Amino acid sequence: MFDLFDDTPAPDVAWHPSWLTPSAAAEALARIVAEADWRQERIRTPGGWVDQPRLTAWQGDEGAVYIYSGIRNIPQPWTRQVAELRDAISALCGVRFNSVLLNRYRMGTDSMGWHADHEPELGPEPVIASLSLGATRRFDLRHNATGVVRSFQLTSGSLLVMQGKTQAQWRHRVPKEPAVTGERVNLTFRVVTPALRT
Repeated sequence: MFDLFDDTPAPDVAWHPSWLTPSAAAEALARIVAEADWRQERIRTPGGWVDQPRLTAWQGDEGAVYIYSGIRNIPQPWTRQVAELRDAISALCGVRFNSVLLNRYRMGTDSMGWHADHEPELGPEPVIASLSLGATRRFDLRHNATGVVRSFQLTSGSLLVMQGKTQAQWRHRVPKEPAVTGERVNLTFRVVTPALRT
């Protein structure tokens, strides 16, 4: 493991900017867009229920139920392409991921607001491996105590692994970028243990 920045604070992440070749990333994107069971969920916010500004799909092992923002995600079976990526990323990280949240950003106005993946079923120090396919989008991490922001340009085929205390100490987002016209799919592989939710 390594720190990406000379000063502190720095998130506990591993960054692989060219984990897939451009051709492999393009092929994976096309297959996943065609095969996944995409949905536009409604989420609970302080202002009420709103449509998520992106499409999502949830795949995983049987029983890998994940609840966030009022949504109870029942896993769809693994598609072949996603399962192949899961196995390769699990080997890299030394973690057997049992689920994945797929986010489909259809254009630059699709986004994800500030949040942390700290639901009980993820455990106290989750390892979350985030694979990006398609259009480059900015990804921000903001330190809870200092407000320091660290940003990445998530290119197609890049892999960002968040671990340790990242979810406890940082929030992250994918901001709106209206100038971006291409589509991006992001896969965030996780280990979900529903028994941890009390």
